Formats: sequence, structure tokens, C-alpha cells
Amino acid sequence: MDYRTRMKNLREDKDLTQAELGRILSKSQQGYNHIETGRAELKIEDLIKLCKFYKVSSDYFIGMTDNPNPQY
Repeated sequence: MDYRTRMKNLREDKDLTQAELGRILSKSQQGYNHIETGRAELKIEDLIKLCKFYKVSSDYFIGMTDNPNPQY
């Protein structure tokens, strides 16, 4: 699963709008939409914010594991 799909699924699981997530990232709804749909790339700073917000690992967010909180 790619990070855009995971990003959308996490947002929808929490019943959040793109506008709400855009505010978390200091972006407009359209700016957030561009990331989620592939018209813009996710910046590392935004990845960190989203992982903290959702309380998941970056490995989970980018699709390297299906475990949201892997223990090493």
C-alpha cells in the first residue's frame, strides 16, 4: 500500500475532512488534497506531523509494514 492510500484511509477512519488535516499541516484543503491525490509530494516535516497526530510509525504510514506500532 502506498502512503497516499494509507493517508486517505487514516483520515477517513477518524472521520476527518481534508480541510481539518490541512489545518494540522498548515495547508489549505486544496494543498492537502494535492498530497493525498499525488499532485504534490509529502514533505518529511508533514510526515512527522501526521505520524504524531495519528500515533503511528513512519514505517506504517509509508507502507513498509502493516503494523501501526512495530516494536524493534
